[in-house]
Order: sequence, then C-alpha cells, then structure tokens
Amino acid sequence: MSQAPLGQLVLVPTPLDFMCESQVPLSQVLPAGTVQAASQIDHWIGENAKSTRAFLKRIDAASPLRVPLQAQVITELPRQVHKKGDHAAGLDMRHMLKAALEGHDIGLLSEAGMPAVADPGSSVVRAAHDLGLRVLPLVGPSALLLALAASGLNGQQFAFVGYLPQDAGERDARIKALEKQALKTGETQVFIETPYRNAAMLAGLLASLQASTRLAVCSHLTLPEMKIDSRSVANWQRRPEPPDKNTPAVFAFGP
Repeated sequence: MSQAPLGQLVLVPTPLDFMCESQVPLSQVLPAGTVQAASQIDHWIGENAKSTRAFLKRIDAASPLRVPLQAQVITELPRQVHKKGDHAAGLDMRHMLKAALEGHDIGLLSEAGMPAVADPGSSVVRAAHDLGLRVLPLVGPSALLLALAASGLNGQQFAFVGYLPQDAGERDARIKALEKQALKTGETQVFIETPYRNAAMLAGLLASLQASTRLAVCSHLTLPEMKIDSRSVANWQRRPEPPDKNTPAVFAFGP
C-alpha cells in the first residue's frame, strides 16, 4: 500500500492592521491567490488562536473556507517562542507538524505580516525542512520591506536588528554602534519598537545619531493613516514628530 503524500507548510502573510482601529479590505493587501490558498487550509499554527480565527473570518468573507471555522484545527505557538524568540528558546517543533506527515497542509501565521520574519515561526519552518516537508511562502505584506523601500535608504545592503535594548544607556550605546557600522559599510539598520516606547526611541535616536545621518520612521503601513517620514537627524531635531504610542513603527537609519 502506497504512503499518503505529505502535506506542506504554507507561510500565510496577514494584513498589517492587527490591533489598529481600522482595517483594510483583504483585496488591497493580499493577492487573490494567497486568499484562495488560505481558504483551502484547515490546520493552522499561529501566535494566538483568537487572532487566527479573526483572520480566517476575513478569508471566509472573500473566499469561502473549505472547512467551517469551527472545524479548523488551530495550534498556538508555545509561550517560550514569544518570550525568548525561536532560536534562543532552542525548541524542537517537529511535533507540531504531525498533521503534515499525515497529508494535511498546515498554515503558519503571525498576527501581522509575514510569519517567521520579525515574528515567531522560524523554528517551525526549520522543523519542516528537517522532516522533508515542502515549505511554501505565499505573497503578502512585510512591514520591514515596505518601510525599507519607502525610506530612501540603501536597499542593496541592510540589516534587520530586531528590538534595541530597553535600558536607555544600553539602547544609546547600541544605536551608536549600529551607526558606526552603517557609516563604515553603507548598510541600512532596520529595527522595530513596542508602540508605547515610540517617543522614547525617537528621543534616543535624536540624541545619539549624527546630524547628517538619515532617519526614517514608518507607521500604519498599508493603512489609510500611513505615515512615512525620512529626513536627516538635524531636520528631525528641528521638527520631531514621533508616531503615536498605539502604533507599531519601523525605524531605519543610515548614511
């Protein structure tokens, strides 16, 4: 008797409006092919079951789900991934892909954007490769790439450095070290911050960066309230305008 074909791990991007006051129609941020592919999946791994179900409701409105929402199998990523990150936690996620070994496609979600990029999920992707499963990334928004493209900074050489330290002294030292790298190599430095620390982050950047360094701050990407501001630090110092404390933002700087 022949063995049933293996399922695949499908990386499904989601809109960037998670926890925002307004939402955009899926048709504006996700290709029809991505929506159609998501509607045919009935096993999911996500950061949070509630937000996964909310996303599937939006999918269902655009392309009816093959299996009713209440019958979808949703598994949450372990808390260690959220606290320590995929690699620092050192977790073996192969057990989460049992359904794929039985022939089911599994969708991997983050709450906003592309899973496993600036969000949890890379340990699941790595486990899929180790099990010989096909990994299929679907097309959709990535806040990091949208911000980089719109910043006017070097898009040929860049580094995403995650979150900077929370302690002000450690944060400022890290900013200066990253700026030194940027000025030496031309490499754009990209990072994100928890919304309520946006103002403190901008203040730290303006106090630590050289006046001629270009700084970009991008928020509400893909939304009607989208704001992309890219100018020299000297210009920012004359007119500082941080994003609000409720808005996820991407920061980038370089020569």
